[in-house]
Amino acid sequence: MSKNYDVVIIGSGPGGYVAAIRASQLGLKTGIAEKEKAGGICLNLGCIPSKSLIHHATLFRSIKELSRMGVKSDITKADYSYIQKESRIAAEKLSKGVHFLFKKNNIDFYRARASILSKNKVQLSTGESLNAKNIIIATGSRPRGIPGFTIDEKDILSSIGALSLTELPGTMLIIGGGAIGIEFAYIFNAFGVKVHVVEVLDRILPREDMEVADTLTRILKRQGIKINTSIKPLSCIKKEDSFSVILENDSGEKQEIVTDKILIAAGRIPNSEQLYPEQFVIKQTKGFIDVGDYYQTAESGIFAIGDVIDTPQFAHVASKEGEIAACYIAGNNPPARIDPDLIPGAVYCEPQVGSFGPTEQELKKENIQYKKVIFPYKGAGKAVAIRQVDGFVKLLYEDKQIIGAHILGSEASELIHQILIVKKAGLLPEDCASMIHAHPTLSETVMEAMRGIDGWMIHT
Repeated sequence: MSKNYDVVIIGSGPGGYVAAIRASQLGLKTGIAEKEKAGGICLNLGCIPSKSLIHHATLFRSIKELSRMGVKSDITKADYSYIQKESRIAAEKLSKGVHFLFKKNNIDFYRARASILSKNKVQLSTGESLNAKNIIIATGSRPRGIPGFTIDEKDILSSIGALSLTELPGTMLIIGGGAIGIEFAYIFNAFGVKVHVVEVLDRILPREDMEVADTLTRILKRQGIKINTSIKPLSCIKKEDSFSVILENDSGEKQEIVTDKILIAAGRIPNSEQLYPEQFVIKQTKGFIDVGDYYQTAESGIFAIGDVIDTPQFAHVASKEGEIAACYIAGNNPPARIDPDLIPGAVYCEPQVGSFGPTEQELKKENIQYKKVIFPYKGAGKAVAIRQVDGFVKLLYEDKQIIGAHILGSEASELIHQILIVKKAGLLPEDCASMIHAHPTLSETVMEAMRGIDGWMIHT
């Protein structure tokens, strides 16, 4: 006999599990199906374990600082398998935490592959079926491959294979200079791998502000990472213990790179196949499920959130979309959708990148009037004290209203939210500029940038 639910969610990543918890909190009988572990890719094989690796990479880099103090250490005996194991422990803890939250909120969890059998019925691979008044698709995405490079997760890796490495190669070619590629470049380089990043577009982090990307490129090169842009991979040939990769630049010139392993970081594609019957009126565009307000598909009672729709592929975006869909189903009055200019982004290399809103290049392209102010990290006492002077805070504004912000520097992923609050709450820059900030703190960089809008920076 099938169980009856107000809402059944397919997928338990950041979008799915948050939607489930919020739906249950609002009094809806909720079930959730997941073919893997609770928490989805982000928690188990993405955001969380990668940040654990980044943390340990930063600790390892600090050994150079210790050596300046006369501390002797033998880094040749570093055990990367321990570091990888620590990342798995973090992921396991949080996955168990999601299960605890399911139980706490009386949510039924089904460990099974799921598909939509009919408008109000979800079929599980276990043979069970669930009756649902509403269905939320939250099936996420998977790494995108590229022609000529077959991912085997042993020598040619996706981010999943990269997270599973227990021994590091001598050399690594990373194809793709987006956030995932740059974060792994930082990790591997910190542990002594000779890293080469190639990006088909004209700069790394192509979605970020150009000044941020260009400055970060110089910093990463200084750290020992090779970076080539405007270049594409043509082919790779397996040799005994390495690969010969042929690259071609915009001028048609070719070059060969020999590398031990290859990481494909060319983006992600939605898991939208074979989810619902062909006769459904749900439409897709380039594999993404089309949705309207409240993330409803064209099929009444069926919603889609997260990486499976064409919105920024961030865990926090999926979570907020899940909240909106759950609130709408429960009869609340949530916003129809997320304001794209209020979505923060972050890249967790060192120095970090934090941003929201349009870039300078986008504003110029759309002929939108704006002004800008930049405050350098080297003007902040805390940044100098902790030897983290690389970077800056950049504000884009017009008529004393913040349009967007872009930070490159230590703790940028945290600092960006101070500026985002100003924009979301409709505050004026002077509200932040005149607020007392503890000294010395990195948050003073934001205060100084806000002061710059009215022309009264103190420390530059």
